Amino acid sequence: MTHFKAKLADPAKRLSMHVNVIPSAVTTQAIAASGADVVVIDREHGAVDYGTCHAMIAATQGTECAPVVRVSDINTAEVKRVLDLGAEGIIFPLVRDVEDVRLAVSSMRYPGSMGARGFGPFIAHSRWPSDMMTYARTIEDRLTCGILIETVEAVANIDAIVAEEGIDYMILAAFDLSATMGIPGQFDHPHFVKACAKVEQAARGAGIPLGGIAMTEQDAAERFAHGYRIIAGFDVLHLKAKVAQTAAWTRRPDSVHTYVSGTAAQHSLTVPH
Repeated sequence: MTHFKAKLADPAKRLSMHVNVIPSAVTTQAIAASGADVVVIDREHGAVDYGTCHAMIAATQGTECAPVVRVSDINTAEVKRVLDLGAEGIIFPLVRDVEDVRLAVSSMRYPGSMGARGFGPFIAHSRWPSDMMTYARTIEDRLTCGILIETVEAVANIDAIVAEEGIDYMILAAFDLSATMGIPGQFDHPHFVKACAKVEQAARGAGIPLGGIAMTEQDAAERFAHGYRIIAGFDVLHLKAKVAQTAAWTRRPDSVHTYVSGTAAQHSLTVPH
């Protein structure tokens, strides 16, 4: 199997990422089995506790889908705990400057390798699988550090941020960024467009894969056209969109069968037997 970090290292690969805000190992397993490259278990905005987080990580076993966790903030204690549940990487929110990047990278690594992570992979080593000491010696070769670019400070400091060692990829969080700019949801605003272009140029110059939200195929095509390599969506939004779509089918009487006195009168939909 090709792991996430190796996929990121191949500039020809485009990758799919799905954010799990639903606290469910079943949902995670379905996403992983469907061919997603990454599932992001969301502990920033989702309803995921630590026990469920472990079950969701374990649900990716046997697939090429990497289980990464979005933590609530750049918090060494939380990072240590979710890595010790077997996560293959961390996504850090609200990265604003070089100091934030250094703290994020350090929190993921053991001492002697730019890090300060405490040792205790009692659960994590079984996820890969290996013994504890083999896990400790090899895991840093595949752990991924992702950062969210979602503040005006991050955009202002983007050239210094991308120059720091240890960033594997960046996600441009469009709504958060537009909100911090005082123009929430105005993605065609000239200031927002300019900020995105600055981030895209910095990522391209540093060779750091960039990702963004794409809830439709058209969204994905637009991201790829701007040099993005990762497209991301949200489980709960995909679910709502699909349910809304199927609910709409019940409101189009011209596209279903109408039954008159027990006889089906077909209109426009042919239902296979």
